Amino acid sequence: MAELFSAEWMEAFGEKWNLEPELADALAKIHFNSVIGYGFEGEANPMGVITVKDGRVVSANTYEGQKLNWDLRAGRQDWHQWISRGLNMMGLSMAYMTRRLQFQVGDYTAMIKDPRMARPFVKSFSVMSKV
Repeated sequence: MAELFSAEWMEAFGEKWNLEPELADALAKIHFNSVIGYGFEGEANPMGVITVKDGRVVSANTYEGQKLNWDLRAGRQDWHQWISRGLNMMGLSMAYMTRRLQFQVGDYTAMIKDPRMARPFVKSFSVMSKV
């Protein structure tokens, strides 16, 4: 298994993302475009990044200074827990309120209030478990 958020892991995540209708198709309906970074709390930069155009991942790799629309950070144990057990809306809210999941870039409140974005966001954690 590739290291979490490595180039190999990010590429596999992007492929699984594009195969998941509740994620890629749902975001395509709202013409979602974004550059999303994933990493660990306390580090200066995210480790991995995906670029999403019209709901589909068009590139996935390590972070190389790209301008991010979203930058998600958490502790290694938290990431591994969410990947293995999944995350639902209640768990997401708790993770955010307790700062276990941090949005260094991006508006969590706006995203969570829009079910067209919130549901796919939660689904992305179950897709991570398929990598």
